[in-house]
Amino acid sequence: MKCSRKKRTAVLFITICLVMTVLTSCQLKQMEAGSDNSKINVAVIAKSTTSQYWKTTFAGANAASAEYNLDITFEGPYNEEDYETQNKMIRAAVENGVDAIVFSAVDYNANAEAIDEAVGAGVKVVVIDSDVNSDLVGCRISTDNYKAGQMVGEAVLAGEEESLKVGIVNFDKNSENGQQRERGFRDYVADNERVTIISSINVNSTTAEAKAGTIRMLKENPGINIIVTFNEWTSLGVGYAVQELGLADEVRVVAFDSNVVSVGMLETGEVDALIVQNPYAMGYLGVEYAWMMTNGEKLKETDIDTTTTLITRDNMYESDNQKVLFPFD
Repeated sequence: MKCSRKKRTAVLFITICLVMTVLTSCQLKQMEAGSDNSKINVAVIAKSTTSQYWKTTFAGANAASAEYNLDITFEGPYNEEDYETQNKMIRAAVENGVDAIVFSAVDYNANAEAIDEAVGAGVKVVVIDSDVNSDLVGCRISTDNYKAGQMVGEAVLAGEEESLKVGIVNFDKNSENGQQRERGFRDYVADNERVTIISSINVNSTTAEAKAGTIRMLKENPGINIIVTFNEWTSLGVGYAVQELGLADEVRVVAFDSNVVSVGMLETGEVDALIVQNPYAMGYLGVEYAWMMTNGEKLKETDIDTTTTLITRDNMYESDNQKVLFPFD
């Protein structure tokens, strides 16, 4: 009897231990899940994800997410004209329960409704790089695009040509940052007697279309001796067009943004100046301000201007400018 009672006691003890182990394991898993669910979720929705510009933006956003212990996603359409895909991404992010969206608009007007809906659903929205037509956005972080356009004008007027016959290659008319840059440039050179704007085109934001449009423009207007252009893809397209036509010595190019190819073109002469933005700062600050807004912090500023640098062949090797051109080296 005593032996049987001891066996029953041992079995009961083992059973209790197993139950406690299972319960403890479940509690730990619940705690871990609760910890994950308590993280702030931020969706970064860019104009695209393929260019060096947007990869650098995401690097900044990712650094901020690590510092503030956030869950972050990064996505964008394949090309920088596809506002419909962006709107789908905005609405999907809201359905997935994100706390904040960091957004760069393909189309100033066509993206506005989806952004308004997101804010109406309680999602905080920070705009970076390219604005959207919404009064509900909590914060805007970007280049001063009008001022950057004036920097293009400054670089154009720095040339020694007596007569400056200008061709403009801009991207999508519905993208607000490109339009502000062109306005800044036009206003800066408007009263200068040396400048005549010969031709102005808008192309889809791809290297191939910018190259084809530039080649057509130069063949139709052989007197053009200056080309200005306003983003990474169009800059590459213009550079390749000048290279293919063998016009590096005849046509001066003032372009925007930088990557390994455009910096190489600056060295070899297809491009003469680059207006370089700070996408890393835009990504970092966008996520940081999204975190602040989600935590109910009052923002000291709601319109933040990130730095822009004019880099030429003469100053590109200066140490500060090398850091601008190669932020990860």
